[in-house]
Formats: sequence, C-alpha cells, structure tokens
Amino acid sequence: MQLQLPFAADEQTLAAYLKKSTGAEVRLTVTDNSSSMISVRKERGVVVLRLHRIFLKAGPDVLHEIAGFIKNLKLKTPLVRRFILDHAGSLPSRTRKRQPIKTMGSYHDLARLALCVNRDYFEGGITTPVTWGTKKTGHSARRRILGSYNSRTDIIRINPILDRKNVPRYYLEFIIYHEMLHADLGVRKKNGRREVHSREFKRRERLFRDYDKALLWEKTGRHLPQTLDPDIR
Repeated sequence: MQLQLPFAADEQTLAAYLKKSTGAEVRLTVTDNSSSMISVRKERGVVVLRLHRIFLKAGPDVLHEIAGFIKNLKLKTPLVRRFILDHAGSLPSRTRKRQPIKTMGSYHDLARLALCVNRDYFEGGITTPVTWGTKKTGHSARRRILGSYNSRTDIIRINPILDRKNVPRYYLEFIIYHEMLHADLGVRKKNGRREVHSREFKRRERLFRDYDKALLWEKTGRHLPQTLDPDIR
C-alpha cells in the first residue's frame, strides 16, 4: 500500500514517502535555494536529495515523478518542470538590485542554449538567469574568464568574447553547464577552506555529453584571443 501524503507534507513525511516509493535510503534536505530547485546524487548507496520548499505542496503526480527520477536519473520529468514554472512566481523575491539580462547576441542566443542545458542535465531545476557579460574597455586584460556564477546576485554571466561565429554551440553549452553546476552545488568547505571545484563537481562536469570535444576545441588556442585564459575548471 502506497503511503498517502497530506496536501502539504512536512520534511519527514515526504522523506518517508520517497523512501517507501523508491525502496532506497533517501537523505532529504528541504532548502530555500531558488537557484537549484531539485538536486539528486548518490553517495555510497544513499540518495542525497535536495528539494526546494515548494515541493512540500506538490501533488502525488509530481512526487511520483520525483520518485521515478530517483530510481532512474535518465528519466524525463515534465511534471516537475511544469510544477517549477507554475510556482516560480510565488517564490519570495530577493532583496537585490535588479541586474539587466541580455541573452540575444550577434550569433548566439543564451536563452535557448540555457533552456536546453537546464532541461537535459538539471531537469529544469535551475532558475538562475544566464546573460552575456559586459565588454571591458579602457584597459588590457591579461586574464579573462569565460563564465562566472555570482551566488549573491544569482546570475550566470558568459563572456561576450564567445559571441562569435566560429564558437560552436556545444562549447557555449559546456560553459553554461559548468556555471549551472556552480549554482546547483554551491560552494562547500573542506578543512575550513572553500572548495569551488570539488570531487563531486568534477565528476558531474565530465557527464557533459561533449566534454572531451569541448576541451579539445578550447585547447587548440587559435579560436580565441591570445589574452584569454579560460578559468572554467
């Protein structure tokens, strides 16, 4: 018999439901992180699940889909994505200065690329906007960063130097994926020090379908200005 959930479940009830539905040991953490609404990973036989608080009000169909996703991480989750979209407006707004978002470039549309990356790798759970950064003028940059995630403003910026005809779609998707991983995992501390690119981060980074291809394109060196020093690992 399936465990019945009340209209609004608490954390313990939801964890018990998912454990019974999946037959797995589920370690659930309910968060207020609107950058990453849902995150699932497996550690030594334990499912580590992070869900935004809005899922405590999700219906049985959405929760059933989450349980299915826990059992098969390749499973598509259209109901989860729809639930996130339907409830995004009810999330409390952050007290921050609104940042201008520019997604359409001369050659690449970041909105379309980010939508595909979010759907294919994060089940639509990343709500962080992606924008082209601003071009720096008036000084010579010895080092440029291809992409960045700012946890304070919750914005991903992509270096506009990549808005070029010869930059392939898969490479831009890789940069976006890398920064979305930062939004998803956050910054952890190890031995009292910030660990930006943890072992888990690097493991998941290699799950990108064109990982080797993207690195090979990057390492050729002739595609981008010589002053560019990619800092994406």
